[in-house]
Amino acid sequence: MIAAITAGGRVAGELAAALGTDVKALARVGNRTLLEAAVAAAREAGAARIVVVGGAEVRAHCAGRVDLVVAESSDGRENLRRALEAAQGDALLLSTSDLPFVDGAAVRAFLAACGDADVALPLARADDYERAYPGAPPHVTRVGRERVANGSVVYFAPGVAPRMLDVATRLFAARKSLLRMASLLGPALLARFALGTLGVGHVEARAQTVLGLRARAVRDASPALCYDIDTLADYAYAVARAASAPGA
Repeated sequence: MIAAITAGGRVAGELAAALGTDVKALARVGNRTLLEAAVAAAREAGAARIVVVGGAEVRAHCAGRVDLVVAESSDGRENLRRALEAAQGDALLLSTSDLPFVDGAAVRAFLAACGDADVALPLARADDYERAYPGAPPHVTRVGRERVANGSVVYFAPGVAPRMLDVATRLFAARKSLLRMASLLGPALLARFALGTLGVGHVEARAQTVLGLRARAVRDASPALCYDIDTLADYAYAVARAASAPGA
């Protein structure tokens, strides 16, 4: 399995000031950067090769730590494409670099639950997420009768990522918005969304029909795969939690 980590995201304003950098992946939470957390988790999960997509600062930070740093683009979708191309026919674990609590155990459990899926995305139960991160900024969404937190890693079976570069980049970019994902998969899902009857199973089934691939939402995934940093509040919570952890 190849692990590809996107690390090209830039931030500005108050968030950049708090992070001490405009490269989000290089922000520190506890005793490591967000990128170090992503690399360690991928390695602990068994990645045979780790590729990072990023700029000059990321390249310098990764020296000797990963197998390859691919030059970033100013277009986030293009960065996703470059990450997907890194698979070269192997199984691929695609990950963002803004998961402060990610670890190898969480990634291994997700991969073990993917089964025969061609493409899989982790979902944490809302109760589990809120229990793991009490008082955290809201990251939970409702899908039909389910309340879940979406993960920021995706698994692609061998040979799948190169076959679906265009649609994969669009789906990954839309992963946090049920409306955006439904719109990509057709009017039937949009209608269900409007009526409030859209469920995770509908998205899985439609993705399989449209893509011709076994798409799976891996439920009961670790909340550590779902807590990401998009806002100043997200970062402040992560830093405070890391500081209060045993041994911090």
